[in-house]
Amino acid sequence: MTTADELSRFAPLAGLGRGHLHTLARAGRDVRYPAGHRLISEGGRADRCWLIRSGCVVVDAVVPGRGAVVVQTLGSGDVLGWSWLVPPYRWHFGAVTAEPVAAIEFDSGRLAELADADPKLGYLLTRLLFEALLERLQATRARLLNLYRNPGETRATASLSLAGTGDRR
Repeated sequence: MTTADELSRFAPLAGLGRGHLHTLARAGRDVRYPAGHRLISEGGRADRCWLIRSGCVVVDAVVPGRGAVVVQTLGSGDVLGWSWLVPPYRWHFGAVTAEPVAAIEFDSGRLAELADADPKLGYLLTRLLFEALLERLQATRARLLNLYRNPGETRATASLSLAGTGDRR
């Protein structure tokens, strides 16, 4: 069983008071997954989220002609799953465990009930999940820039750097 003390160790939950942590602790359940377990399938029904205790989860996106492309890697202390918050409640990315994972799992229906019953908790959960969304968006942007950068840019930048240092190789 998850406790408020355990939840308080997760940085994303730092803004929650003891009462909210106790409420969330009652809603969470401990889960473990082996390496290679697909937690989320892109386009599937978004009905839960996780706080990762240990292990590694790879977030991926299906790119036509390329298959699943890694967007981000999540580990201990990270939040996985924010798509349940916004209609149509479908996963926008996929996720698979890269190694055994221990996590706290929350049913999205239960979280929505708790948020409706306590608007302050609802606001804090929404902010927490939007912070995860922003992090995911930035990671996706960085990954896309890396995948689609012009290989000539690297050589040109390196040449300009050398020219500016007086190095005449």
